[in-house]
Amino acid sequence: MKASLRVKRYNPEGGGKPHWGEYTLDGVSQNDSVLDLLHRIKWEQDGSLTLRRSCAHGVCGSDAMRINGANALACKTLVARLGSGDNVKIQVEPILGLPVVKDLVVDMEPFMEHYRSVMPFFINNDNVPEDGRERHQTIEDRERFDDTTKCILCAACTTSCPSFWANGKYVGPAAIVQAHRFIFDSRDKGAEERLNIVNEQFGVWRCRTAFNCTNACPREIEVTKAIAEVKMAITNGII
Repeated sequence: MKASLRVKRYNPEGGGKPHWGEYTLDGVSQNDSVLDLLHRIKWEQDGSLTLRRSCAHGVCGSDAMRINGANALACKTLVARLGSGDNVKIQVEPILGLPVVKDLVVDMEPFMEHYRSVMPFFINNDNVPEDGRERHQTIEDRERFDDTTKCILCAACTTSCPSFWANGKYVGPAAIVQAHRFIFDSRDKGAEERLNIVNEQFGVWRCRTAFNCTNACPREIEVTKAIAEVKMAITNGII
């Protein structure tokens, strides 16, 4: 089968403007991923095509992009999901809301700045347990925040959010997911400080519950639910 790809291109050198590149590939399998096809374009047709990828197994999150109008990881999106027949049409563009560096590569620093702002690290200055080992936690306490430990920082959720598109100052779903992971960790002592951080003007209250973030997450995290739980923790003072 064939695949016809329409890829958003942008080269900042020489004052170039964004444009669409058109490519056709033969011998495509339904089990090929979009990343496989982009590799073929780069290796066989146009070596200037620029994209970010690493593990190619849905773990690193580096190849998040907009595929047929929806955020996804290129390595996990198979041709079979995008169409059938002798010629599958695929449109690929960079994720929205972040500055485009070149082609499908965006500047992740604004996203990472929001991530760092919620203090995404373990806080506990209490003395280490007498046995010198780990701080113990029940299975039930672990399950309270288990879902939000799955985040791979691909930015698919944040860059699918209309509130983030409207104002990049919004901390965004991914940062709130990271805050959730520690706020509800029974061993952590920084919950109050994090709740104060996300209770600001561009924190959780910018969420309009569009559910785009949940739909975009390649790890199937219930992002909207996590945001709602953080809102409830702020409102009720319950952690």
